[in-house]
Amino acid sequence: MMIMIRAIIRPEKSDAILAALMDAGFPAVTKYSVAGRGKQRGIKIGEVTYDEIPKTMLMSVVNANDKDFVIETIMKTAKTSGKGAFGDGKIFISEVQDVYTISSGIRDTATVS
Repeated sequence: MMIMIRAIIRPEKSDAILAALMDAGFPAVTKYSVAGRGKQRGIKIGEVTYDEIPKTMLMSVVNANDKDFVIETIMKTAKTSGKGAFGDGKIFISEVQDVYTISSGIRDTATVS
């Protein structure tokens, strides 16, 4: 089975995470610029409150056997300190039923061979 990992992270951490995933043998990642807020409900600077904070979303599909390793790699690299901090991000996991390669038209069942 294949799984999709979506990680919403601090933008300044994306290059380090992409490098760590590449070094670990997981080069296939899609990167999005997104905005939102988590439990911190935005940030207040002086009299101005920013409801939506710039974030980066990384998306990757990997074999289920590699899930824990990829998650650990992202979490270790995404933390702003040893303990982490509010705003470091979230990781979402979902199963992938099918995979289609557009150039060849091949449909995979997303199972481990």
